[in-house]
Formats: sequence, structure tokens, C-alpha cells
Amino acid sequence: MSVLKKIKRRFNTIFFRVFGAFAVLILIFAVLLGTIFISIYRSTTEDYNRQALARVAENVAVRFRNFVLDGDTEEYLDYFSSFAEFEDAEVWSFSNPNASSPMDKRFESSTPQAIGEQRNFRRMLDEAFDGKSDIDTFYSEIHKSTAMVASVPILGEDREVCGAILMIRSMKEMDETISRSISMIIFSSLLALALSALIATWMAKLITDPIKNMQVMAREMTEGNYECKTGIDRKDEIGDMARSIDMLSDRLKENEVERKNLEQMRLDFFANVSHELRTPIAVVRATTECLADGVVTEQSQVSDYHERILRECKSMERLVADLLILSKMQNPNFKIEKEPVNLVHIFDELVRSAAAISQEKNIEIVMNRDKDVYMMMGDYDRLRQMFMVIFDNAVKFSGENSKIYVTLKSGEDGSPMTVSIRDEGIGISKEELPFIFDKFYKSKLRMNAKGTGLGLAIAKNIAIKHDGEIKVESEPGKGTEFIFSFHEISEEEYMLSES
Repeated sequence: MSVLKKIKRRFNTIFFRVFGAFAVLILIFAVLLGTIFISIYRSTTEDYNRQALARVAENVAVRFRNFVLDGDTEEYLDYFSSFAEFEDAEVWSFSNPNASSPMDKRFESSTPQAIGEQRNFRRMLDEAFDGKSDIDTFYSEIHKSTAMVASVPILGEDREVCGAILMIRSMKEMDETISRSISMIIFSSLLALALSALIATWMAKLITDPIKNMQVMAREMTEGNYECKTGIDRKDEIGDMARSIDMLSDRLKENEVERKNLEQMRLDFFANVSHELRTPIAVVRATTECLADGVVTEQSQVSDYHERILRECKSMERLVADLLILSKMQNPNFKIEKEPVNLVHIFDELVRSAAAISQEKNIEIVMNRDKDVYMMMGDYDRLRQMFMVIFDNAVKFSGENSKIYVTLKSGEDGSPMTVSIRDEGIGISKEELPFIFDKFYKSKLRMNAKGTGLGLAIAKNIAIKHDGEIKVESEPGKGTEFIFSFHEISEEEYMLSES
């Protein structure tokens, strides 16, 4: 059974399928071509010989009648001697025994018994004795080949059929030509089959080699090796498939890297959350235990401990709130409800809100804008939260008696509008810049000790949700500038959204 399966599997290979298709086409073509050629050749040859033989036979019958009527046997013999030299046909003459005046036996070249049991000869001879001319092609046992035979009656006195002639032309040459043609067709077919086997091998190799490479690559990818490539560079469907598999390998590699990064981020996230919560929980627990055990009894100390517990609870509440916001912003299915928003209104409110914290350091907020309306589609509260994060950091990291510059600028020629918030603070080092938008990333500076490390990550994700971009330019000791880019809507777009 296994042997049969192996044989069946081998015959199901691409080579045998390609070769089988070639072989069937070649055989069908050879049979059709051979049949058509032989049919046309036989028909053309027979028609030509039939016309020529009928014409010669009629002429010979007329000459025979003259010889018979004149009784001139000597001229008859001379005629047939010259006829045999120039014509490739035999002439048999027979006397009609049924005639009242049969042809003289001296003019008879053969006797009816000469044709023996050849029924076709006998039939045509009888038709000639009946006064009918005929021509036919059949196999002659006498000549051992196909023969074309014409029968013509010989008319004597009073136009009575006194005899008949049979003119026979051998078609052996035609049979040999057809036989040679069949042999050539068979040989050509066998040669074509041999060549088709070579072509099928070459074509199958062109198809199977890339498929084997792709099969090997598929196995490698199932084992987690995404570095492999098919190495196929072709401009056909197989090349397209190979490029698709290479692209799939690259995509799987990227997904694997992303998965590992996400896994590491998840681990880092839990580690950071645990770290951020450990300290306030430890403080709350220690403070509560002191109060519960009666270690602290003085009213001023009790109030101080209560205030410390409240402060730590607020810190944990702020951390949890930031985590929820960040999680929501990073969810690809979360959609922000957008409406037309004028950024001028947001910054007017932000300046009023930030005034309380900026006045402590005597920081001046300078607004730069050339118009009163900068419209975009967005969520007012989320945009306010995003800019407030930047304002809060600008105030936190700026020195006393400094300035914060806010610049709104419309785009030109279809370019996006920009929002710039620049401070004159301590700046950010080049080493820290790539990481400031990472979750839980906090600088080691004292003024950042109370931060959760989530503010800038939230701001970046809010910008992304608004199809915007955020860039940072900073130089230590000279300040930091956050630049936002958004699509500004025109009055027509605003009116259309309102309708």
C-alpha cells in the first residue's frame, strides 16, 4: 500500500502534471495533423490520378475500337509497346462473350480468368460489358497494393459492346508516401515528447525550486525564525508570492519585536506601578499604625499624621486617575468626540488657571498670536488637559522672574497650524530627551519628586488622538520648547461641521 502511495504521490508532482499536459497536447496535435495531412494528400492524389486515368482510359478505348474495326493487330501491338514505355498504367483488354460479335481474341491482352476471384475486378469488368464506364480504388491482391482501376467498354459494329478494357494504375507510391508520413509523424511525436520532458523538467524546476524555498522559509517562521528570506527575485506571480512571504516575515519580525516590547512594557508597568504605590501605602500604613497603637497622642501630631495620610491618598488617587486616562488614550478603539474648538479660548482659560502657580515664582506668561480664532476639530477638555501638562512642567522647571512664551501660528499653503510653549527653565539633556514621553519616566531633579511620570505620556497620546504631532527642542540651561502641530479648519469647514 505504501508503494502505491509513493507512486501516486510521484505522479501527482508538478513535473508529471506539466509533462502530462505537454504530452496530451502533442499527441492530440500529432493525430489531428497526421489525419488532416493524410486525408488531404490521399484525396488530392486520388482526384488527380482519377481524372488522368479516366482521360487516358477513354483515349485507349477509342484507339482499341479503331484497331478492332480495322482488324489491324500489328498496329495494335506497336501502340501498346509505345504505351507501356510512356504510361505508368497497365491495360487489360477482354472480349465480351455475351456480344453477338465479340472482339477478336487476338486483341485480348488477358482472359477473364486472369483476374481470378478478384471481385472488384470482376464487378468493374461486368459493368463495362454492360456499356458502363467506371473508376474505383481498392486493394489489389494481384499487385499487393492499392490500385486505381478504370473500366471502359469497347464498341464494335453497330456500337455493340464487343469487349472492355481495364486500366490499372498502382497506388503503391501513394501508400509508401503515407506510410513514410505516418512514420515521420510518429518519430516527430516521440521527439516532441522527449523535448517536452526536458521542457517540463525545466519548467517544473522553475516552479518547484521557489516553492521549496518558500516551504523551508515557512517552516523556519513556524519555529520563530523571522530573519530568513526566500532569496527569490522574479517578475512573475511566484516572485510576487515570494515578496509577500518576505513581507510577512518582516511583519512577523516586527510583531515579535513589538510583542516583546509590549511584554517588557507590561512588566515595567507593573513594576513601576508597584514602586509608585509602595511608598505611599507604606507611609499610610506606618502612620495609621502609629495612630491605632496610641504611639502618637498629642493633638498637633495627630492632626499632622492625618494630614500626611490624606496627602498620600491624594497622591495615589492622582496616580490611579492618570493611569486610567493613559490606558483610555492608548486604547486603539477609543474614539474622541470631536467638535470645533477655538484654541484661543483654551489658552485664555489656561493662563487664568496657571496664574495661581506662576505667581508664586513671579513667572510671566507671554501670548503671541496674530488673530482671535484658531479653529480645529477636537475635545476641549482633553486639549486643555494636554496643554496644562506642558504649562505645569514649564512652571515647575522654570526659575523665578522668568517668562513662558505661548505662540499660536496658522499654517501656510495647507501646512498645519502650530502651537509653541517655550520656557526659560533648566532644560533637558540630550540623553534624557528620547525618554521623556515614556510612562513613569521622571528626572532625578528634586522639583520632580512628586510627579507620577505619566503627564507627558498622556499629553503625547492626546495629541495622537487629535491626529497631531508633538516635538521637543531643549538645551540645558536655556529652556525647553514643546511644539504641537494640528490641522486647522477653515470657516467653510466650521460651518459644514455646525450644520
